[in-house]
Amino acid sequence: MVSNSESEIVLTITGKGAISLFQNEAGGHRWQRVPPTEQNGRRHSSTFTVAVLTASEETSEFDESEIEFEATIGHGPGGQHRNKTATAIRATHKGTGIVVFIQSERSQQANKQRAIEIIRDRVIEIRSGESHGKQNSTRKTQIGSGERSDKIRTVQEQNDRVLDHRTGRQCNVAAYRKGEIWKLQ
Repeated sequence: MVSNSESEIVLTITGKGAISLFQNEAGGHRWQRVPPTEQNGRRHSSTFTVAVLTASEETSEFDESEIEFEATIGHGPGGQHRNKTATAIRATHKGTGIVVFIQSERSQQANKQRAIEIIRDRVIEIRSGESHGKQNSTRKTQIGSGERSDKIRTVQEQNDRVLDHRTGRQCNVAAYRKGEIWKLQ
């Protein structure tokens, strides 16, 4: 269990065939039950949604050869040294177009290293944002609206029945709780 809150439980399941086992669970589920304290037989209905996602493989690879460097003269206060020596660095990342200008150090090499660090951080942030965006859209597609009418399965404890609305197949609640939902009748 990765995290557990009132509104969300996040699990990581690994192993051969894990995705194929759980991909049919994505969507809305409705659970009906009659609580033991209920005198009039009223049913309580809960709805929960399931999203099955592959683990994000954030690319932390960064190729410094994608950066173009240009040594320039610094600007601003600093006297003759800053205005006459080319220690400032303008670095451009070819893939994303990110431009960084660094003139904080007196050494060109130190400014170059600082520019590489800044560009690396920004590129990784962009790449991870893109992968999170794709994952969020996949999740939204899988869970739908989350309303009762948008369900893939209904569990009725009082009737000892689990109904898969996509296939129309049924099984009993005990088999469902054991994970034998693939043996639906």
